Amino acid sequence: MTSRKPTEELEHEHRIIQQVVGGMAVLIEKLESGKGIDAAVLTDLFEFMQTFGDRCHHGKEEIYLFKLLEKKGVPVSGCPLAVLLHEHEKGRSLMADLKLTSETYIRTPGAGREALIGTLRRLIELYPSHIWKEDYLLFPMADKLLSDTEQEELSARFEQHESEIGIDVHHGFEQLAGRLLEMICGESSTCHVA
Repeated sequence: MTSRKPTEELEHEHRIIQQVVGGMAVLIEKLESGKGIDAAVLTDLFEFMQTFGDRCHHGKEEIYLFKLLEKKGVPVSGCPLAVLLHEHEKGRSLMADLKLTSETYIRTPGAGREALIGTLRRLIELYPSHIWKEDYLLFPMADKLLSDTEQEELSARFEQHESEIGIDVHHGFEQLAGRLLEMICGESSTCHVA
């Protein structure tokens, strides 16, 4: 972890996730033009989204940030928490679809192409608006509600959460995001690695 506030750390993670989601658009273009997608790209994409996007990122939000906000009076059944939790569940469902459609495509590219394109499109539809809601609604609200002491405690909990997933997993997945974009985009200017 860094000396960033917890919300700044989550925003940083959003930028990495956004880049990978942008790579999904390039995968769709390749699939629609009849080009093949390497199995390693699909396997790494699923692993990144499941571990970094869900277990690490969404885990920190749900287990720590949302619960702390609820204690501060933000209703879990109202906006924005209920909406964001629903979108996290939708993302998990799409991750299951990505696993299935990727495996089908890897076995039989012709038969699995359209289903994989559909799953990638739904992921691309979900993430930008979800990230916007968190960056521009949830995080500013959290920064207003949480004291400096609560921010520090939240940072410590985030660090603990990441260490429970695995030492240096966060950094490893940031590097994986860069490698994924290189594999997907090559020299293309349509993707940018931060």
